[in-house]
Amino acid sequence: MLNRNLRVQATGFMAGDASCGDSVILIGVLIAPWFMNLVRLPVVAQAPGQAHPATGNKVLRRIGSESFEFIGAQEESVGAFEACSLFSPMFEFADQDAAVGTATEILFRLRNPTRVTATARLDKPSRRNFLFGRSGAETSR
Repeated sequence: MLNRNLRVQATGFMAGDASCGDSVILIGVLIAPWFMNLVRLPVVAQAPGQAHPATGNKVLRRIGSESFEFIGAQEESVGAFEACSLFSPMFEFADQDAAVGTATEILFRLRNPTRVTATARLDKPSRRNFLFGRSGAETSR
């Protein structure tokens, strides 16, 4: 379950889209030796149920032109937040640079949906296909 070539790293956290009411939310990717999660983190600590679902509850969130299922979580030092699993386990990554490169590309595609080419767009939403830039019609490799 643990990729010893990886370490914990927060990547690309920026304020969310104000047009979606996310201006007080930071969105980024958390990399760990055992997972990679897309995270919605409040700028100011909040209790579960305010702007985030209660711990363990799921909610569908739109980021850019894609929708993701997030699960509510709580951490004493940051308050309530939401996480969406992108990869787990992390054996697909040879090293930290590969994981950070993937996280950076994911965030680029989410923040710049109009710059992603038509061939890389998804016909049917699939998290894995989106992450690897494959269309919904393609099969897994």
